[in-house]
Amino acid sequence: MRVFQKRRYCYILAWLALAASVGAVGLLGGREAGPAAQPEAPPAHKPVAEASPTASESRHTGLAGVWVPYMSLVGKEHTQEAFEANFRSIADSAKEKNFTALFVHVRAFCDALYPSKLYPWSHLLTGRQGQDPGFDPLEFMVSYTHSLGMEFHAWLNPLRVSTGETPAELSQDNPYLSLKDEYPYYFMESGSACYLNPAYPYIRTLIAEGAAEIAENYPVDGIHFDDYFYPTQEESLDAEAYQLHVETVESPLPLNQWRTANISAMVSEVYDRVKAANPQVKFGISPQGNLENDRNMGADVEAWCAAPGYLDYICPQLYYGFENETLPYTEALRQWTELYRCEGIELYVGLALYKAAGDTQEAGWDTGRVISQQIQEAQSAQCNGIILYSSAYLDAEAARQEVEGAVEALSGGIVGAE
Repeated sequence: MRVFQKRRYCYILAWLALAASVGAVGLLGGREAGPAAQPEAPPAHKPVAEASPTASESRHTGLAGVWVPYMSLVGKEHTQEAFEANFRSIADSAKEKNFTALFVHVRAFCDALYPSKLYPWSHLLTGRQGQDPGFDPLEFMVSYTHSLGMEFHAWLNPLRVSTGETPAELSQDNPYLSLKDEYPYYFMESGSACYLNPAYPYIRTLIAEGAAEIAENYPVDGIHFDDYFYPTQEESLDAEAYQLHVETVESPLPLNQWRTANISAMVSEVYDRVKAANPQVKFGISPQGNLENDRNMGADVEAWCAAPGYLDYICPQLYYGFENETLPYTEALRQWTELYRCEGIELYVGLALYKAAGDTQEAGWDTGRVISQQIQEAQSAQCNGIILYSSAYLDAEAARQEVEGAVEALSGGIVGAE
């Protein structure tokens, strides 16, 4: 009971701090702070722009990107030479096909492909999480990507600690092992997976400081989040944190709205800290293409796009064929292009190259022309660019025709590009 009262007291202090606009509790001073209550939904707490620009007025960057997932960075040999050779091959292939940006998974499991003060070394580098590989992979990847005239965006998974057997073993300096004994409520368990709990100011700041650490120390072009937010709608996921909210706030939010407010508070803090570290670095998010799915996992993409101070671009994963029974590509694209975006927020479109390689049972992906047609529709809709998932399929024989079509569709640049 004494522990619960302590958490309740800290929760109230955190709520009062937020209400007084002091901001989230910092890494050094607020490890015991509970989940701060958030403003009534929608949590777009920053001024909305006067008007959304028309398509002809928007500034189109013509970005043509490729995601490089952590799986593609794993080699049989855990050496610097093998890692760098593998990445050169990935970057060279993208450059040869006239792609202009790489979105590289540099923190996938609360670990890092760079020396970090907040997260342990990634297991991808040596086979063991926390073990120093003896070189700085991020420094090399950014430098080599820029030498090819391409942008480098650091892709982070904000909440994931582990899934199943990945990583096989966590290092002692992983946030989970260093915090769980004293602050078990900082984490959420779902099946065999573990996630950081964004209800708590300390955790939100940990994530934001982790993003800022990269923006400050490396000349990256962007910080990029993927679509992993709350992993399930189950009430048991974060029941204790939500109960504290209910008991300490006069007008508590419904569970999903409360979770949504937590995620939006995290996104806003990440944006602010990244810009403070380097105003030139873009911050963007790639949510799921189905808006209802985003709402269910606490991702209020409508609020993020409608107000400044959350992100610089949005890249929905429109991983649907033209014949998709639930949400055909053309309809999904229409929904996102009609979504209100305040001035300066760009719209990229994520496309499923992996499905074009045969990794799907969905009808309509066997023509060899799906990706090129989707690019053309995105161009016609005046989108700011496209990103393909993933680099693993750029040279796959099964996807050769689709890749050739994509390159041809992009050869003239995105419609409206400067």
